[in-house]
Amino acid sequence: MTGTQRRGRRIMMTPRELDAFLAGQRVCRVATTGPGGRPHAGPLWFVWDGTALWMYSLVRSRRWSDLRRDPRAAVVIDDGHVYGELRGAELSGPAVPVGEAPRVGGACPELEAVERLFAAKYFALESMPHDGRHAWLRLEPERVVSWDFRKTAAGFPGAGGRGTDQGAG
Repeated sequence: MTGTQRRGRRIMMTPRELDAFLAGQRVCRVATTGPGGRPHAGPLWFVWDGTALWMYSLVRSRRWSDLRRDPRAAVVIDDGHVYGELRGAELSGPAVPVGEAPRVGGACPELEAVERLFAAKYFALESMPHDGRHAWLRLEPERVVSWDFRKTAAGFPGAGGRGTDQGAG
């Protein structure tokens, strides 16, 4: 991964923490740019392979058409309910299609490991079910920003209590 996080070094995740966090989360939010610069953000299932974020998207979606026109994307994965629990990461870079679009299960060595991970994570299966409506997008991050407010929660008033109305910064 390229790009260095300048602010928040105290709360940024280590590479090991980031890998574990990304592997354990289920939903990401993908931001794209549509015609005329209009932003679009939506949730999506994903897997992290240690190097790239793999997202399984409907090919007849605004996200897909936006990324075909302009592959730049920002993806946020986050967790936590109160300030002292907040953690997450923003990964940005080009999101490019890989394999068939839509995916119907044709041989694609580049997708074998990814599809095994995805099938196990979301369907508790050993192999990927294909519906002919989705296809793969791969984002190899050019920039990663991460945060884990659990590292500083003790010093923030109200950070540990439920129901606090504090934002992420």
